[in-house]
Amino acid sequence: MDSFDFPWGPHRYNSYTWKMKTLFGERLQKLAIDAGFTCPNRDGTAGTGGCTYCVNEAFNPSYCVKTYSITEQIRLGIEFHAVRYRRAGKFLAYFQPYSNTYAPLDVLKERYQEALSYPGVAGLVIGTRPDCIDDDILQYLASLQKDYFIQVEYGIESVYEKTLERINRRHTFVQGIEAIMKTKALGISTGAHFIFGLPGETPGMMRQYASVISGLPLDSVKFHQLQVIKGTVMEKEFSEKPGDFHVFSLQSYIDFIIDFLEELNPEISIERFAGEVPPRYIEDRNWGLLRYDEVLRRIEKELEKRKTWQGKQIAKQRNI
Repeated sequence: MDSFDFPWGPHRYNSYTWKMKTLFGERLQKLAIDAGFTCPNRDGTAGTGGCTYCVNEAFNPSYCVKTYSITEQIRLGIEFHAVRYRRAGKFLAYFQPYSNTYAPLDVLKERYQEALSYPGVAGLVIGTRPDCIDDDILQYLASLQKDYFIQVEYGIESVYEKTLERINRRHTFVQGIEAIMKTKALGISTGAHFIFGLPGETPGMMRQYASVISGLPLDSVKFHQLQVIKGTVMEKEFSEKPGDFHVFSLQSYIDFIIDFLEELNPEISIERFAGEVPPRYIEDRNWGLLRYDEVLRRIEKELEKRKTWQGKQIAKQRNI
């Protein structure tokens, strides 16, 4: 199979970026927003202390600061990305830090509408937990779709209940499935986030994610390799029980991702293959200072080298 045969575009995987460009006719850029929400795993509703690996600041760009208004963050975000992404003509307001459906509906409406009123904003991407969604919120988000692109992105992290308990997620994978099913049933674009390398999971266990994820009605997924952040509970756990963690070298991660992609439903688009944290937040830099763009380039090169693509093994099984 050559690249021009792929139903999703020119890549050997179903690229979210390409999908969105096709949908809108031009490049879109996500603008991260901190709207001042918190998390039920921090305020005592579900738990305290948060997830054992979590430091939100490690994943937020410099303009994404809750002391700025939503409008100001969007303005600064457009300026921030203008240098790197000059071609972006429209923007998605990405409510990223913490749980962005964790508030009364009238509060959510006010904050979402502020973002949607900014010129050039074509829709919302809302990051949240599966235990922070209800029917009223989903119905409201569905009502916005006549005028805007709406996506809900759930932090699922693992398909194993034992892992979720160990990392103090305070929600179950079953809740994740239920949230995904409800969201997709209303026609809302539905995404999910998963982490490879969580404690207690072997590469074989991680490979099993592919078949589970393939059976879910997801439009997109994000994958991150585990990065142990300084000052977290997980940093302490890692120092005490390093044997419980599978640490990927760059090449072993690329090999893993290629194998994983071959078993992943080709209808699910990929937003990210790996995470990127500022060096000051991590002690072990076994990937050096490699930026995500270079990691992606190497993954694409390896796909080409192996003459493989997303869903190849699924296609083989169907032909048998």
